[in-house]
Amino acid sequence: MQTIRITTTQNIDIDYEVAGLGERIVAYIIDMAMFFVILIGTLIAISAAGGFEKGGNGGYAGLGIMLIIYAVLFVFYDLICEVAMNGQSVGKKVMKIKVISLDGTRPRLGQYLLRWLFRIVDFTLTSDLCALICIAVSDKSQRVGDMVAGTTLIRTVPRTKMQNIAFKPEADTYQPVFPQAASLSEQDVELINEVINNYIKSGNSMLVYSMAQRIKDLLNVMPPAEMNNMLFLQTIIKDYSHIVAQADVL
Repeated sequence: MQTIRITTTQNIDIDYEVAGLGERIVAYIIDMAMFFVILIGTLIAISAAGGFEKGGNGGYAGLGIMLIIYAVLFVFYDLICEVAMNGQSVGKKVMKIKVISLDGTRPRLGQYLLRWLFRIVDFTLTSDLCALICIAVSDKSQRVGDMVAGTTLIRTVPRTKMQNIAFKPEADTYQPVFPQAASLSEQDVELINEVINNYIKSGNSMLVYSMAQRIKDLLNVMPPAEMNNMLFLQTIIKDYSHIVAQADVL
């Protein structure tokens, strides 16, 4: 599996598994198939309601409006989904791939917009050929829209599952070691997860050390001497999960 190394805004190098060409094609087919099913279902529903028999300003006018709405949704589908679903469409979600910025963060609206605009070059004008060639030959599996926007697609499922390294505490008995973990954002915790997973895959202990130091500075905490950096990060995730779970209960 091809990987790319991204330096995050926290100056930490993270290795991501790049979404393969096959995964992207299947995701695209799923999205197109979904629209085809919706179109056929709409036509069947109109036919069953006698819409095609009314003619004039009745059935055909209604059909025309529905087809216009359908066409607009079809054109803007990827942009709307990626903005609303954190870099995923329905097909991408099924295939467990997503769009990320090359700095490791969630893309900004402008980046999503550039990716969408350059679909004209990648797909429409070149009959998908430009996108296929660029993804196949580029070192980061990018189509032209990705290159312009500074994005790429990655796999969202890590090789090592997080339940193997971070265990969910018992809600009634567990006491957070670092209650300051509550001030972390979801993005902070996701980055810690990425660092731990990358350490397991690469054995690069500097990743863990750098992240641990940054979390210590951010939260202004000092773990006990017997707690190494890996255990510290796992404990932070455990504490955060517990605190969030308790907040949801309340």
